Amino acid sequence: MNSNSKQAEGITRVSPQALIQLRLQANQLLLDSSKIHAQQGGAYLSSFKGRGMEFDESRIYQAGDDIRNMDWRVTARTGNAHTKVFREERERPVLLWLDLNASMMFATRNKFKAVIAAEIATLIAWSAAKNSDRVGGLIFSADEHIELKPRRGKTAVLDFIGRCSKHSAWSDLAPTENRAAAGERNMASAVSRLRKVTHPGSLIFMISDFQGMDEKAFSHLASIARNNDIVLIKIVDPLEVALPPSGTYKLTDGVNELQIQTSSRKTRDAYHQRYLTQQLRLEKFCRQHRIHLITISTDDNALQKLKQSMGLPASNKTQFRSARQRQRR
Repeated sequence: MNSNSKQAEGITRVSPQALIQLRLQANQLLLDSSKIHAQQGGAYLSSFKGRGMEFDESRIYQAGDDIRNMDWRVTARTGNAHTKVFREERERPVLLWLDLNASMMFATRNKFKAVIAAEIATLIAWSAAKNSDRVGGLIFSADEHIELKPRRGKTAVLDFIGRCSKHSAWSDLAPTENRAAAGERNMASAVSRLRKVTHPGSLIFMISDFQGMDEKAFSHLASIARNNDIVLIKIVDPLEVALPPSGTYKLTDGVNELQIQTSSRKTRDAYHQRYLTQQLRLEKFCRQHRIHLITISTDDNALQKLKQSMGLPASNKTQFRSARQRQRR
């Protein structure tokens, strides 16, 4: 590996060693369904549904048992009322949907969105493994889709890390714009693939900038949300939210340079409004389908933002308080 590649590690690309070292930091994240409280569609805080329930046994009906759990077959066979007893599943699939499209290979602060996304996915994977959940997922770009069947333990996380760090999207053999042109970004296809590999009761983390989400992609996502817990982790760069103050700025992909002029207040306002419109659309969709939404900027401390959004217990009295009220404290 040349010196430029080494300097790029952790900024424009990831290394398996760095992702493996995130295991200790992952101890600060809690995927316990009774403790996770993530922002839902930007409106309020809501806990996850939790693990699924599986049938354990049938027993004689007792006063107070839920009649909806009656075991009618055993009741008919024995002549005595029986009810079904369920127990919490000891594990649930945790799926990581990681977007490495060309738009993720960008940042004006800190490190590429794709690097932050890969680090977040790895933190969640380590936390899930510690919680005895099976880890799998889908790592994709316009040119390569990698599907990982949910598996248990450290091996599953190491496999995810290896496949992620070796993904073709990290190649620096061509400038960013050529990589983008090499394959058409198709978010609907990526969501459709996720839909096919997801089993009911899964906990799904979708990590992306969600650029290019069309009606077909949202339709697939709505279908997945009916039987699963979904967390959208949106990675954004400050330049995508608002143009910088009036002036002339240079952007580069390492090969080509582009100058942008931001002297027009009208242009800056229109640019910011486009971002707000897209963000509000995403938040509205999440509210409608009970999908959790976390937005992380490239200049945020990703681990701290995740801890704030997912790792802090909330009582029944506070879990639905306004997100704005929470931020004021």
